[in-house]
Amino acid sequence: MTALSDLTAAQMAAGYAEGEFSPLEVLASVQSRMDACEPVINALHHRDDERSREAAEASARRFAAGAPLGPLDGVPVTIKENIARRGVPMPSGHAWLDVPLADHDAPITERLTEAGAVIVGSTTMPDWGMLSSGVSSLHGITRSPLDPSLTTGGSSAGAGAAAAAGYGPIHIGSDIGGSIRLPCTWLGLAGLKPSFGRVPLDAPYMGRCAGPMARTMADVAAAMTVISAPDDRDWTRLPAGAADGADASSSPFDPAGLRIGLHLDAGCGVPATSETTDAIAEAAAAFRTAGAEIVPVAPFIDDGLLADMDLFWRVRSWNDLRALPFAEQQLILPYIREWAQGGADVTGSRLMECYHSVQEIRRRTVAATGDLDLVLSPVAPDAAFAAEQPMPYPDATAPMGHIGFTMPYNMSEQPAATVLAGFTGDGRTIGVQISGRRFADDLVIAAGRWFEAAAAVPLPRRAVLDGA
Repeated sequence: MTALSDLTAAQMAAGYAEGEFSPLEVLASVQSRMDACEPVINALHHRDDERSREAAEASARRFAAGAPLGPLDGVPVTIKENIARRGVPMPSGHAWLDVPLADHDAPITERLTEAGAVIVGSTTMPDWGMLSSGVSSLHGITRSPLDPSLTTGGSSAGAGAAAAAGYGPIHIGSDIGGSIRLPCTWLGLAGLKPSFGRVPLDAPYMGRCAGPMARTMADVAAAMTVISAPDDRDWTRLPAGAADGADASSSPFDPAGLRIGLHLDAGCGVPATSETTDAIAEAAAAFRTAGAEIVPVAPFIDDGLLADMDLFWRVRSWNDLRALPFAEQQLILPYIREWAQGGADVTGSRLMECYHSVQEIRRRTVAATGDLDLVLSPVAPDAAFAAEQPMPYPDATAPMGHIGFTMPYNMSEQPAATVLAGFTGDGRTIGVQISGRRFADDLVIAAGRWFEAAAAVPLPRRAVLDGA
C-alpha cells in the first residue's frame, strides 16, 4: 500500500475532496517519513512542525466546507533555504557566526502559502550553492535516499533528497548552472529549470531560476501553475501566459512531426560515459518511434567558454568571501575557499572577457537549438559519485567539467526539464534532459510527461526505506 506521503499532489487533492483522508493525516505521514529518514539523509535545514500543522488544519477546514483554494491546497512542500521565508534562518548553505533571519517571504513562498500548500520545512544546500553535491560547512553532508553512500547532487541537495525520500510531492529548488537538474538525474527525479523570469524571484541574477523537483512530471506541472504567477519584485519576470506549465498539466502531447535534437557531446568538460549516452539515445528512440524526426546536434560549447563561465562565478564568490569577517571566512568550506581564490586577482578587463564569453554561450546555444522543437541530452556526463566529495572531481582549481550540458540553458534562458531515463549497470540513475525554445515551458513539461509514460522506467528503490 502506498504511504500517504508518497502520493502525488493530484491524488492528495482527490483524497481530500472525497474524504478518504485529511491534510492532517498526510502531514503526519510526511513527518513520520522525516523522522525515519532525516538521521541518515539530512535533507532539512529547518523543520516547521507547528506552522505546517496550522496550515494543514486550515486546509482541512476548507475541504470540509467544500472550498479548497486550488490543486496544491493541503499538499506538503519544501523550499530551498536560499528562498526567503519570513522568520526562518537563511544561511545559503554556509556556516555563520550569526545566521541571518529572512525578514520577508519570497514570491514563491507567498504563492505557495496563498495556494494553501503546507510548507513543512526548508531544505539544505552547499556553501553559496556553488557545489554539485550536498557537502556544506553548515549542514555537513546531505545523502541520497537511494543509497546514502552516494551524493544527492546539488546545489538543490536537500530538495532532491526530500523529493526522493517522499517528504511530500513537491520541492522547490534553484538552478544557476544545473542545480535542479543534477540532483534530479542522480536521484531519479523529475524537475524543471524554467525559462528565465518564468518563476519570479526577489533576488534575480543572470542565469538563476527556481523550479519544482518531484517524483513525477505531473507534480512538476502542478507546482508551475502556482509558482509562476507574476510578481513585480522580479524586474526580469515574464508576463502571465500559457507557457507557465498550466496547459501542460492536462494537454495531450504527440511527438509526431516534431524536430527533436539529440545532443550527446557537450564539446567541453568531461565526456559522457557510454552508459549515459546509450540511455539518452534510447530515450530518443522512443520519440522517433512515435513519429518525431531525430536530428543530431553537434557540440556548440568549448572548454575555453566553460573555463570563462567558471572564472566569472569564482570572481563573484571571491567578492562574497572577502566581504565576510576573517573569522567567518575561515568557516567556509575549504574546497569553496580554494575555488573562490581563483578569482582573487582577476582584472576588470579579464572579467569583461568572461562576461563576453557568457554572451557567446547564449548565442551559440540559441543558434544550435533554435530551429528544433526540443533537444534531448544527458544531464551529467556520469552517474552519482561519493556523498563525501564536494564535486565529481577532487581538484578545486579545475573548471566545472560536468555542467557542459546544463549550464548553457541557464545562459540562453531556455527551459530544460529532467526525467528518469534509466540506470547504470550498478543501479545508479540516469536522467534525460529535455530542453526547448525560450518560453516553451509547457511543451517541455508535456514532453517530459509523455516520455515518463512511454518509457515507464520504474522509480528507483530507496535504500533508506527499503533496506540496502
